[in-house]
Amino acid sequence: MNRISLGRKLGYGVGAVGLDLSYGMFYSYLSIYLTNALGISPVFLLILAPLARIWDGINDPMMGMLVDKTKTKMGRYRPWILIGTLLNAVVLCLLFNNPGFASGSVGLYVYAAILYVFWGMTNTLADIPFWSMVPSFATEEKDRNLVSTIARAFSGLGQGIISIFTPIAVAYFGGVAGSKLDAMSSDSLSRGFGIWSVIASVGLIVFALICVLSTKEKNVVANPEKFSFRAAINVIRSNDQLLVFMLFAMISNAGFYMTSGISSYYFASVLGDLTLQSKFNLMGTVGSVLAILVVPVCSKFMNNRSIYKLSLSMAAAGYIGMAFMGYCFSGNVTALGLFYILTSLGTGSMFVNQTVMLADCVDYGEFKTGKRNQSLTFSMKGFLQKMAYTLQAIIMYAAFSVTGYDGQAVVQTETAKSAISFLMFIVPPVMIIISLIIFSKKYRIYGDFKQEVLRTVSEK
Repeated sequence: MNRISLGRKLGYGVGAVGLDLSYGMFYSYLSIYLTNALGISPVFLLILAPLARIWDGINDPMMGMLVDKTKTKMGRYRPWILIGTLLNAVVLCLLFNNPGFASGSVGLYVYAAILYVFWGMTNTLADIPFWSMVPSFATEEKDRNLVSTIARAFSGLGQGIISIFTPIAVAYFGGVAGSKLDAMSSDSLSRGFGIWSVIASVGLIVFALICVLSTKEKNVVANPEKFSFRAAINVIRSNDQLLVFMLFAMISNAGFYMTSGISSYYFASVLGDLTLQSKFNLMGTVGSVLAILVVPVCSKFMNNRSIYKLSLSMAAAGYIGMAFMGYCFSGNVTALGLFYILTSLGTGSMFVNQTVMLADCVDYGEFKTGKRNQSLTFSMKGFLQKMAYTLQAIIMYAAFSVTGYDGQAVVQTETAKSAISFLMFIVPPVMIIISLIIFSKKYRIYGDFKQEVLRTVSEK
């Protein structure tokens, strides 16, 4: 069995903190920054999100194949982690800091669109090599569970920092004396998000350096084939279980992103106090922290397939409880938060399992084709996250466009508020349940077949 010191495992996991500082700013708060601070139309964002994903569909597999060909003294993955995080930090700062374009101007829209796409590209540079290192740590299921759990724990820490402190930090750096949204003008939001994004970017770089300096790559299998975009597409198409994984993971992740993306609008527009989101997210972070125990504890008497079903079931149950509290006891953040703990417990352990399953898809691809395409396969993790965000964004911006949401209006119409509540409480559990059904019926890397795959790959 492949053994690696706990220190190196922790050093690797620390890198996830920085990545999720950037993820959280982009996925959870970019939308409200663009609509409420810069006054960008939801219709424009409805068009921009899918167009950016078309480019990602080309860029992500290409980057995965290039990483697979990399050979340096630092290894295959660590140089890209360092380069990617440095560039992503710069883009994150620029994205949340308007250099002076007037609200509604063509220049502002072009600026936002270019940096929106560049964020996805630079994030790919860091994300693919980081998560591609998981199979290089261990080949045994329990070892992979531990490495993935550590990484997801640190990932949850990064998410917690952003989700809890962003509303408070934006109000503080924006110079707002009170906590109510009506005191937060577009200028205050712009200033607050601008300073906070710089702090998050510095953290991204620091944590990446810790990861790179404390980690050593092992079990890296060379791929001698030359890069070919057609070959990359064929590799993905030939791995049927990777495609199944992409489908059910994208749907469930979109449900999670819907909560993180719409919650700022819910607390700002429906409840009228953006900083209430900090209390709500604090309780969610409790669930995310506890989620790191689910896979290691349950793996003692359950297989990964059963644990994943349990995770999705907990997430769905938590969402249903949130819907009941949201509609019946509107404004009771404590009641919402209690069910959000259960939801986060489920989604947190869901993400740990997804990392393990993606490593299994790497092995399955080698088992089926005789070729190992580790980074290319893991490039699909970042791509599915972006696709999940795009699915969430299309639904959200379409609802905003239909209901007449105005980001720079202090008070929204009742129609817009109802749409926000629907997106907050009804859409996520529906997506989680759909994902669970697809997983149960189509995913088959488990049990005796999984052991056969691991045995065959290990013997090679």
